Amino acid sequence: MNTPEGPPPKRLRTLPSRLTNQAALTANRIVDQALAQGGVRRYHYALLAALEEYGPASQAALGRRIGIDRSDMVATVNDLAERQLLDRAPDPEDRRRNIVTITEAGRKQLTHLDRLLAAAQDEFLAPLPEADRRNLIDLLIRVIEHHGDKPPNVSFDE
Repeated sequence: MNTPEGPPPKRLRTLPSRLTNQAALTANRIVDQALAQGGVRRYHYALLAALEEYGPASQAALGRRIGIDRSDMVATVNDLAERQLLDRAPDPEDRRRNIVTITEAGRKQLTHLDRLLAAAQDEFLAPLPEADRRNLIDLLIRVIEHHGDKPPNVSFDE
């Protein structure tokens, strides 16, 4: 990333941590723009993806699975419930908690969002041939796993 004053010092231009951060900033911008075309944000997508893949769950369990803070989780569930993309009902075994389930409309929205995100991934990785894309993904997963973090379950960083 060059400024009007020229490129940053060489030491900075070759730091893997800085390069990864710069790439993440670009990826986040591209992903946010793609999801905005679908009228959602990353939390919305992550929640729908988790429900579709793992099935109904409590709000608390979903929040832990996808790394959403409790207050953000409530707002995200409320928003998606208003749009009829998910259902929420009291848990019959513990009426103090809600069980959240994706609706058919939510599944259709998720399919649409998957297409938008696939295009966003193609835009982000445009300069790389397919073999390099697979290699980059494998390398990033190895770095993440080495440091004890879970590899991403979705096609964007959270």
